Amino acid sequence: MEKKGLVLEGGGMRGIYTAGVLDCFLNHEISFDYVIGVSAGGNMAASYLSKQKGRNKRVTLEYLDDKRYLSIGNYIKNREMFGMDFLFDEIPNVLEPYHMDDFLLYEGEYVIACTNCETGETEYYDKSHLKEDMLTILRASSSLPLMAPVVEYKGKKLLDGGVTDPIPLRKAQQDGIKKNVVVLTRPKGYFKKSSRIAKYFKVKQYPAINEAMRRRPGRYNETLHYIEREAEAGHVLLIRPSLDLKVDRMEKNRDKLHQLYELGYRDAEQKIRAIKDF
Repeated sequence: MEKKGLVLEGGGMRGIYTAGVLDCFLNHEISFDYVIGVSAGGNMAASYLSKQKGRNKRVTLEYLDDKRYLSIGNYIKNREMFGMDFLFDEIPNVLEPYHMDDFLLYEGEYVIACTNCETGETEYYDKSHLKEDMLTILRASSSLPLMAPVVEYKGKKLLDGGVTDPIPLRKAQQDGIKKNVVVLTRPKGYFKKSSRIAKYFKVKQYPAINEAMRRRPGRYNETLHYIEREAEAGHVLLIRPSLDLKVDRMEKNRDKLHQLYELGYRDAEQKIRAIKDF
């Protein structure tokens, strides 16, 4: 049978929309042969593949009041808005243990996208790396330039994969997956605008990252157009917020985040039959 893929966009706290979608998939026992995610999308995929229903929701909502999770204090102290040690050490190892043994039962492929600081190109890490180094790679994929430190992995310096491949559909297709469910975290009609202040914020030691950030809006919008064309051609089944709830990348309003989770669940529920027939 033809393999089916799942492609997950990032978006920081907007990733809770994806959490709702994936919990719906778990309830309906929907699985995929290939899963690829970037930044928050990669993190949400990890709990989906270990079949820990509700874990993504808990991780997003239950620690909002903990300053180690997301705060200006983190940035003043460590130059990171999200507390990366808290997110990628204490939470998965102590507070909300990640079930690696269950993840290893997944027989399909799982890929995470990161950005190479020195080349400005995307680095993709598959399950062969993730068995041993999942948390390090997820941390790298989630580290937005200037909002988190560079992550070193096997001699490479890495940051957020969304800088160079925000919605990695083409990578899934290059890996031979012709039918893909794509989950976006922005509603229909959204296109990324160039930031007026971006030119003032540069990573001095990595000019390739600065160039990648400059090109980011155009790359995102072109990718979005491509995905919509692929959906019209029947190669992609698209799931994205049916309402614009105005949730920010660093949102801390628990009610808004909970509403976005519920919206993700409902939007996925409405497409369960279409996904099964896809």
